[in-house]
Amino acid sequence: MLALIAGTGALPNEVVEHLPQRPVVCALEGFVPDTLTADVVFPLEQLGTFIADLQERGVTEICMAGAVRRPAIDPSRIDAATMPLVPVLQRALMSGDDGALRAVIGILENAGLSVRAAHEIAPSLLPQLGCLTDAQPSEGDLADADRATGILHAMGAADIGQACVVSKGQALAVESIFGTDWMLQSLTQRPDAGGGVLFKAPKPNQDRRADLPTIGPSTVSSAVAAGLSGIVIEKGGVIVLQQERVIEECDRLGLFLQVRERAS
Repeated sequence: MLALIAGTGALPNEVVEHLPQRPVVCALEGFVPDTLTADVVFPLEQLGTFIADLQERGVTEICMAGAVRRPAIDPSRIDAATMPLVPVLQRALMSGDDGALRAVIGILENAGLSVRAAHEIAPSLLPQLGCLTDAQPSEGDLADADRATGILHAMGAADIGQACVVSKGQALAVESIFGTDWMLQSLTQRPDAGGGVLFKAPKPNQDRRADLPTIGPSTVSSAVAAGLSGIVIEKGGVIVLQQERVIEECDRLGLFLQVRERAS
C-alpha cells in the first residue's frame, strides 16, 4: 500500500490523478495540501507515532510530493515514539534542503518503508527530450543554457537552489528559498531590453525521490512577465505540471520550452 505525504501546491493532486487507486493521503501539520483531503495529519513532534500508524494500516511505500517548509519543534509535544528520532530531526532542520530530505528519507527507510519518487509512480510527469513548442531557442539561448548549467552546479554544491536566469552569458537572478516565481518576479522591472533563459535542474547528487524541481502554467506566465525568451529544463530531472496547458501557453505567448540532456 502506498501513502502520499502531500505538501502544498499542485503536484500532490496531479500525482493522485496519475495513480490507479487513491493512496493514503498524509500531511504535516500546518502544510495540508491545497486540493486534497488528508486522511492523516500529523505534527513533526509525533513522527514516530505517525510511522507506526502507517505500518498498522499496511503501508509499505511512501511518496513525498508538494512544498513543505521547516517547522519549529515544540519540545513539549514530542511523544515517546518520536524521542529516539529527535537527534536526527535536529540535524535535519539545521541542514540544507537536500540534507534535510536525506535525513527524513533515512528515518522512513529505517522503519522499513520504501520511499518512491513522484515521477517513479507517475512517469508521465516527466516530459520527453527536445523542444516541445513552436518557438525554438536561438544559438544565443543555447549558449545561455550552457552557462546556466555551470551556475546551477555551483549553486547545488552549496545546496542553494534549482533554477537561475541567464541572458547574454550573465546571471540575472538565482533561485533562493523563496522559489522560482519569486525570482522571476524580481525581473519584471529589469532595465534592459529583455531576453534570456530560465534554466531548472536538480542539484548535483540530489536524492531525486523528493524535492524534484517543477514548472507549471504559472512558471510560463512569470517567465513572460520577466521578459524571457524561453525555458530550458533537464531531461528526467524536472516535473512539468499540466504539460498540455504549459505547452499551449508557451505557444500562445511565444515562449520556447526545451528539454535537454543532463550535463555530464
